[in-house]
Amino acid sequence: MSTEHLDDLELVDHYRDALVEVIDAKAEHRQPKPVEGEGAAPAGKVVDLMTVLQESVAQAKESRGETGRDATVHENAKPKKTAAKKSPAKKTAVKKATAKKTASRRKSA
Repeated sequence: MSTEHLDDLELVDHYRDALVEVIDAKAEHRQPKPVEGEGAAPAGKVVDLMTVLQESVAQAKESRGETGRDATVHENAKPKKTAAKKSPAKKTAVKKATAKKTASRRKSA
């Protein structure tokens, strides 16, 4: 693949230029230059999402003919108690007793 056709193009690495500016500004203990032109994000309108959501819910209820007072509140079901799990200590005690019996058999043989 040849790069000869790219030599005629005037390519500029804006990211690298901006990064060099930030590094130079930090080295000189100053703020970097503000971003110019099309790269800057336009200031937008700030929206309160909860207000928009509440208005949307109110409009949906209105379109269905709900008054909002039809809701009822129920008690949550009490969680059932679960059986206690057996402790692993009983298993280790059985293993120790079995190991002692095996050891005593080996000594007597």
